[in-house]
Amino acid sequence: MTRKKLHRFQHNATAENVIERGKPLYTTIKGKWNEVYFKNHNPIVLELACGKGEYTVGLGSRFPEHNFIGVDIKGDRIARGSVKAMEAGLENVAFLRTGIQFLDEFFEPDEVSEIWLVHPDPQPRDKEEKRRLTNSKFLDLYKRYLKEGGIYHLKTDSSFLFEYSLEVMQQDPDFEILEYTRDLYHSPLKEGHFEIVTHYEKLFTEKGSTIHYMKARLVNKKRQ
Repeated sequence: MTRKKLHRFQHNATAENVIERGKPLYTTIKGKWNEVYFKNHNPIVLELACGKGEYTVGLGSRFPEHNFIGVDIKGDRIARGSVKAMEAGLENVAFLRTGIQFLDEFFEPDEVSEIWLVHPDPQPRDKEEKRRLTNSKFLDLYKRYLKEGGIYHLKTDSSFLFEYSLEVMQQDPDFEILEYTRDLYHSPLKEGHFEIVTHYEKLFTEKGSTIHYMKARLVNKKRQ
């Protein structure tokens, strides 16, 4: 482990805005994010596979009336988002270090108002479909925590993942697709991203990649 990574892991161990194994809130936060951590009743927004937390921090700074939680298994990445949130004084931003498959340990049904997936790993090989964060199994997981009427966002540079995800979403009777575009930077929908650009998105676009985006709403909780 490099010295920088070691320093970031040490940061996570003491940072109040990072929830991870071994810290007091890790086993007691489920269903109590607003009560115990944020100490308000504002809507909760998740950025899943948040990486360095660019959207978590960016949206948190623009929408103080919402609470934002970045979720990722990589402690090195989470530490970077944590530092940025602390430097900006964002009390409405937190980070959770865990795998997305373990969300049930931390959230109750209907606890979340929005979910963002920003440039998730496309997992393009057929045998990797079960790991794609937009497959039907993961959508069912997201439905559990989203309130009825809750919003799901997908942003990706991968044409493959976007077309796959669009097809999966179109076949899901519990979601309503509100809008989508295969070229976000040349679409009116770009305004809804508030000029938040991730590190990897900058690299993708500089190489000529097109950014795709989809927004859907959960319209049926009766199946859950």
